[in-house]
Amino acid sequence: MIRPQFLQKGDTLLAIAPSGTLRDKEAIKFEQGVEIWRQNGYNIVLETNYSAQEGYLAGNDQIRRLALKEAWLNPEYKGIVCVRGGYGGARLLERWQWETIPHPKWLIGFSDVTSLLWSLYNQEIVSVHGAVLTTIIEESETSLKRLFDYLEGKPLTPLYGNGWGGGKAQGRLLGGNLTVATHLLGTKLCPNFDNVILALEDVQEAPYRLDRMLTQWRIMGIFERVKGILLGRFSGCNPPDNIPSWNVNEVLLDRFSDLNIPVISELPFGHDGVNMCLPVGEWVEMDGDRGEVNFMALRL
Repeated sequence: MIRPQFLQKGDTLLAIAPSGTLRDKEAIKFEQGVEIWRQNGYNIVLETNYSAQEGYLAGNDQIRRLALKEAWLNPEYKGIVCVRGGYGGARLLERWQWETIPHPKWLIGFSDVTSLLWSLYNQEIVSVHGAVLTTIIEESETSLKRLFDYLEGKPLTPLYGNGWGGGKAQGRLLGGNLTVATHLLGTKLCPNFDNVILALEDVQEAPYRLDRMLTQWRIMGIFERVKGILLGRFSGCNPPDNIPSWNVNEVLLDRFSDLNIPVISELPFGHDGVNMCLPVGEWVEMDGDRGEVNFMALRL
């Protein structure tokens, strides 16, 4: 794996919208997000068409693809920070090739940005599953410090959740949104899951839909290949009271508890709450008995 050069105060990053269009109700949070980066010492440049709209997309595919290309190839930019998630990132990758550059850039985002993070993983380039500009204002001081510390080359502290047992495992961290990741399975964008610690989260998906997606992963044999599983927040995923259903925790328990690998749930990443950054592609060690995840950042 190739880790991008760590950032330094004063570096310039380009803000792009590779997925959904910026919504009116997000405008203030977006401006606050830009200011957080600037207050932490970084120069954030807004890509020309960051606020474009075509249906639910932030402009047509060509506009968004050109923005990604400019962010990737222009040596002025040391990193790429995404405006928001939504939908549309995978569309950019239909006719996309990451061009070889002397120094790969940091890409920071989550949710729909999963498609881009996993595409970079296929190129053996480390990226960051972390807050976008419209959500970073909601992060705690601890979460913000973690993000900027990591990007500046400082060690990541462990994360703790609910350990399901299974002992210890080590592997490359591959994290993202379950729904987006499921739609990459079987495509040329699908990564190799051997020696992977898989981290998953989701939002606003009914329990039966989560069940359907996870059953697909099981049938494809992917959970037999990964070394362990980290589960973040599955927010807004419980059914209405008048619908016969398992709740989200019961679905996760049913689909993961028999895998005979370490599993940790209730980790602090995902939507609608603290979204601790995850270094996609870095080596991690998890302890399913203690519910602890350690990030071994010096090993690549």
